[in-house]
Amino acid sequence: MSKRLFALLSVLVLATMLLAACGPKTAAFTCTDAIGCVNIAPGDPIHIAYALVISGADETLGIDSRNGIEIAVDLKGQVLGHDVLLTGEDDGCSAEGGQAAGTKLAADPTIVAIIGTSCSSAARVASPLISQAGMVMISASNTAPDLTLAGNENNHPGFLRTAHSDLVQGAAAAKFAYEKMGVTKAATIHDGSLYAEKLQEVFAEAFKKLGGTITVTEAVDPNGTDFKSTLTNIATTEPEFIYLPIFVKAGSLITRQAKEIPGLEEVYLMGADGMFSPDVVEGAGDAVEGLFVSSPDLSAFSDDYTSTFLPKYNEMFGTDPISIFHAHAFDATNIIFAAIEKVAVKDADGTLHIGRQAFRDAMYATANFKGLTGNLTCTPTGDCADPVIAVYEYHVGEYPPERIWP
Repeated sequence: MSKRLFALLSVLVLATMLLAACGPKTAAFTCTDAIGCVNIAPGDPIHIAYALVISGADETLGIDSRNGIEIAVDLKGQVLGHDVLLTGEDDGCSAEGGQAAGTKLAADPTIVAIIGTSCSSAARVASPLISQAGMVMISASNTAPDLTLAGNENNHPGFLRTAHSDLVQGAAAAKFAYEKMGVTKAATIHDGSLYAEKLQEVFAEAFKKLGGTITVTEAVDPNGTDFKSTLTNIATTEPEFIYLPIFVKAGSLITRQAKEIPGLEEVYLMGADGMFSPDVVEGAGDAVEGLFVSSPDLSAFSDDYTSTFLPKYNEMFGTDPISIFHAHAFDATNIIFAAIEKVAVKDADGTLHIGRQAFRDAMYATANFKGLTGNLTCTPTGDCADPVIAVYEYHVGEYPPERIWP
């Protein structure tokens, strides 16, 4: 090679290097989010998790919600070019289960968001753990009012719900008892759980404001099997109506045993959404006839619920829904997807960066979201529901119960 040609090639190489140095660059992503970022590499899935009761007497509540999540994941496919990984923990529908589930999930930095818990008692201990980890948790079935009350010690940043507050459900149940059934004397039963204790309290206050009288309030062991002494005590107060917003096991047994107590044979019994399960039909036997439960009004759901969701539920799980919060879980999952799409930063190679505070802010900013359960707008403390409550009546050998009010 001549010296002249070598010099020319050298100049060309140098010019190329200079042009490259002066050309546009893609700056590396720097996380400036106040509570950190989740980084998802090309080809890796977006990790969401659940904390639901998926074993034991109340498992239909959590499994039904998990089914709703899985339908949302299946119909969505990918989010910003990434598959969705769903994992989960059993919250046991208890404080102990919530502690265990919350501790494990909060320790996994790959998790973007959590759907849960099933039960308010589990949320009370899991929510602060999830919040401190910088994560979001949105529940399909936590209904205790204090979880979303501004300034309350149990309302933690990053907690939201698509379920109603029991301030709504308890008042509706009282209105049904007093106005529809025409009763003026009612007794209440709770099992010491956050859910049941507050719900019966709301019912009692609303019932008294309407003009009714609460004859007695009794507490029972949710794992008990013999409630006849409690029911006998209630019978001495001569109620016309007993409100027992508890869970499947104790609720079924109380329904069965109440028919055996002199003075209670014709007294109306009413549970709530914690007793909306085929296991109540089995557990209460023939005594289930005429048992009322308050729950979300399925007839108020969007047209997509019957045209798309229910056929998909049956296709994927071979059955109709087995509890009441499947659609709320579906909506919660899709709110998560929408918030991710709103705030994620996507690199040229497909890497996603999700700022945790930005993600929280997007969740709380959800407005006019067209969900199965209604038109959802989240408050600054996490209430996202568009609540409509109905009352259903059980019949022997039939599930779901029949909607009878309003």
